[in-house]
Amino acid sequence: MKRLTSLMVAGAVGAAAIWTAPNAAQTTKDTPISLRDTFQVGNNGLCEAQIVEPEAGAGLFDRRYSIICRDAAAPIGTMWVVRGSHADKPESRFGVPGATCRRAEEAAPLEGLAGAIELVCDAADSPLRSRLIVGEIGNRTYAASGFNAYASALRLGLSSLATDRVAQGSVDIPLTQATDALAFARQQAEAISADQALLEAYRRSNQGEFAEAAEFFAASAEVLSGKGAIDARLNEGLLQSNLGNYAEAERLFGLTRAEANNDPVLSRLQRNYETIHALNQGRAQTALARVNEPLANEFGDPDALRKLTIGPAIANRLEAESQSAGGTYSVTLTPLERAQLLDGQANYLRATALRLVGRTGEATQFLRAADTAMAEVRDGRVESIIWLRAQVLGELAEVAEIESRPAEAEGFHLAGIELLQGRYPESPALQSARAQLAGFYARSGRRGDALALYRGVVEDAEGRPLPALRSLMTPYFNLLLGSEQGIASDASAAADIFAASQLLQRPGLAQTQAVLARELSVGSDEAAQLFRKTINIGRAIERLRSGIAEMEPVAEMSRETAQLLAERQAQLEQLQAEQAQVLESLAQYPRYRAVTGSAIDLDQLRGILEAGEVYVKLVTLEERSFVIYATKDDALAYEAAIAPEELEEAVDRLRESIAIAEGGQVLTFPFDIERSRKLYLSLFEPVADRLSAQRHIVFEPDGAMLRLPINLLVTDDESVERYKERLAENGDDYDFTGTKWLGRGTQISTSVAATAFRDVRAAAPSDGAKSYLGLGENTPIGEGAGASRTRAALAGGEDCVWSPNIWANPIAADELYTAAERFGAGAAVVTRDEFTDSKIRSREDLADYRILHFATHGLVTAPQPECPPRPALLTSFGGEEDSDGLLSFAEIFGLRIDADLVILSACDTAGGATVGATREAGVTSGGDFALDGLVRAFVGAGGRTILASHWPVPDDYDATKRLISGLFETDGASTAGALRTSQLELMDSAETSHPFYWAAFAVVGDGTIPVRR
Repeated sequence: MKRLTSLMVAGAVGAAAIWTAPNAAQTTKDTPISLRDTFQVGNNGLCEAQIVEPEAGAGLFDRRYSIICRDAAAPIGTMWVVRGSHADKPESRFGVPGATCRRAEEAAPLEGLAGAIELVCDAADSPLRSRLIVGEIGNRTYAASGFNAYASALRLGLSSLATDRVAQGSVDIPLTQATDALAFARQQAEAISADQALLEAYRRSNQGEFAEAAEFFAASAEVLSGKGAIDARLNEGLLQSNLGNYAEAERLFGLTRAEANNDPVLSRLQRNYETIHALNQGRAQTALARVNEPLANEFGDPDALRKLTIGPAIANRLEAESQSAGGTYSVTLTPLERAQLLDGQANYLRATALRLVGRTGEATQFLRAADTAMAEVRDGRVESIIWLRAQVLGELAEVAEIESRPAEAEGFHLAGIELLQGRYPESPALQSARAQLAGFYARSGRRGDALALYRGVVEDAEGRPLPALRSLMTPYFNLLLGSEQGIASDASAAADIFAASQLLQRPGLAQTQAVLARELSVGSDEAAQLFRKTINIGRAIERLRSGIAEMEPVAEMSRETAQLLAERQAQLEQLQAEQAQVLESLAQYPRYRAVTGSAIDLDQLRGILEAGEVYVKLVTLEERSFVIYATKDDALAYEAAIAPEELEEAVDRLRESIAIAEGGQVLTFPFDIERSRKLYLSLFEPVADRLSAQRHIVFEPDGAMLRLPINLLVTDDESVERYKERLAENGDDYDFTGTKWLGRGTQISTSVAATAFRDVRAAAPSDGAKSYLGLGENTPIGEGAGASRTRAALAGGEDCVWSPNIWANPIAADELYTAAERFGAGAAVVTRDEFTDSKIRSREDLADYRILHFATHGLVTAPQPECPPRPALLTSFGGEEDSDGLLSFAEIFGLRIDADLVILSACDTAGGATVGATREAGVTSGGDFALDGLVRAFVGAGGRTILASHWPVPDDYDATKRLISGLFETDGASTAGALRTSQLELMDSAETSHPFYWAAFAVVGDGTIPVRR
């Protein structure tokens, strides 16, 4: 594959293109607060201020801001800058009407507002205490009012307004950390108007904050209509593609294609973004064909474009990169000019595609055409396409390097970096440009310059995910490995690779595990219960917001719908008020005001490993794969002998030799033992002997390996030869007895991030007084009742509804009763009419059990290919109206459990969840990775370690019953150890020696926790 280094910084040019005066090149970082629409409050990234419309009757130069903080669904306070003196009676102008206020005793002097008055206020009709701060500078009054628990945010925000720069200091607020950067972006987008959200979306997109910008675009698209909604949805699709969420990008582009074709600007936007989408996937030929494809409606007449007008919504969007409200921009950028800029971008994309297919000589003319097109619009002073001009320079650098003009290549790189540094300092777009230059230095033999620049990129990221790095970090890793064998035995080099790898996007499960660990950091006391209540309220708020967003764009609303909308809005306000009360109570506990670290270095990881344990982290970059191998005593890193694309192929073929769902049945085939052996060597050959000798392997998979347990990899050649000899003698091709699987000699746990493993290992154990609760064997309905070969529900119904037949073949509860017998009086089993979704949701004793064990059908696909999959466990139907016979992802997330171990003895429970299913649960991030489905839901509910399956688990030969029942035989055995013991019994029996029968289950979390205490 040709090198692709400059596409993952593609942002929005279509609607955010605005013109700036020649002297408007001030950086965002240096821009005075008075000229910004938004600014960070404090320097620890927890709160942000956003300008909002002044109240009715406000003066022309008065300003008003909302402060939005992580985990708070509504703004926590308001700030004002108004003309005149209002400090004598601030309560009447800025405070809560009717509140009783007194001087705050602990108030320290406020930077920039000497003599400011700070009051604490109580209102008779509210249990919430508020804080009011007021000061004056000349004839202006500066005021802040909000929740008392957020006093530090109010003080820092007001200091920033008074000094006209971001005040330094840390915000000290109650935190669950249930919201990552993406969820925080969603909070901000939903707390402001759609037009403001769109402005912020373009701003973040152009500086390379793709994931956060996508949240703003999504929030805008939900409430806008017409061209504005199409525009926002197109940009959301582009950003999902930039993030590697290609299926979601395809879906979004499909929603806009028909209507975009009817507009001269939107049709160009669709063409360009679909071209970038193809390039992001490495399909250069497809991209070249798409960018050369004629527009559905050519709109070739410039006069026709000139006649188009810009409405208020478009005009507002064109202000996205404005420096002030005082005239350094123009909102008269015409559709003709926008079309010209988009055609310039098309030439840039055309040049990139030509270079990637080996036609470098043809690329230069299109790059020059792109530069000319941009220069001709307002004499090149369209500020929001600075990122595109930087990309053109990066592409010129690529061409110059290929044509052996290194001095010119370096000059182009440096010029692009200078452009981005001036407008987007510290942005992902700048970091990507720096990484591109570092790659050039590496390829040019300038090792020292390259290493210094790469390390600077990693250090400046400060732990924030940088998705573009997957396509840019291979030269860095190669430099660190150094030797011809591609192995870094130097622990410092392995540490550098480990640090860089943590900037890559990980499954949402990792963040959910971190939240659970934070909740359990000091046990299950009153504070932990408040913490859980805060999280549940936050999810309920997100679900309500989604429901409201679906209703608001309806043009003609019936009386019933309008009443329902009003009721939901009232519920939302009530929940927001309730959340504020709980957060104020949570603020009394210092442990929930501290921020837990989002990164871990290699030495810290090694420090939590025990003797005989190894942490193995796989990292798949764009074209190469790397492995980090760390024990308590040493660490090394190396390049794996398999590329990510080859790894996908190998995993697909291995899974096909295990089980395939076809025609409503699960089919098995002779396992591809040779491919399994080859994959083991491809991934682990430099440490093959050491790895198989470890007592406990903690494996952090990446890429395709998220879908395959490593226990079925073969560790010696002799096993393959014995199997082939057996076949030559007409032996059973399903007999794999005697094979040296990796899982035969060692215990294995699955981790999704090193920080998540740290958090799970440190989590306090369950306080449950009871040992075991088994749930399963639904009451059958429908036709075809009888025995089921596997625990997969494969019968799809019409209109995205499951066929009743999937409830006809319940899983027998034998394994549940067998397990319960081992625990005695502290165990219980729930089946048939008691095993309904509504009764499970209403149980108040779930948190009393250390182990929860579900034995039922799993629903992880969709009823029909065109339907969105929503992971769920099948239950009985209850008599209640809200019972649908399914315990859904959202319902599981809302359970209150306190379990050391959750066993999901069902089909493919280690699979992922769609973004839609995740949003339905009120969870605002993740969903696109394996393990983000039912596993994540049960962690969110309070499960520390989950036993989940990678494919439909079999009931032939009582395989699953034997496997799960064996977990409970030995007191004190670790979860991973007990699972291995059960697997050995099946491995050694010819009829169950095929991996289909024993290898599906993985321990997700820390496998060292004991099953029975």
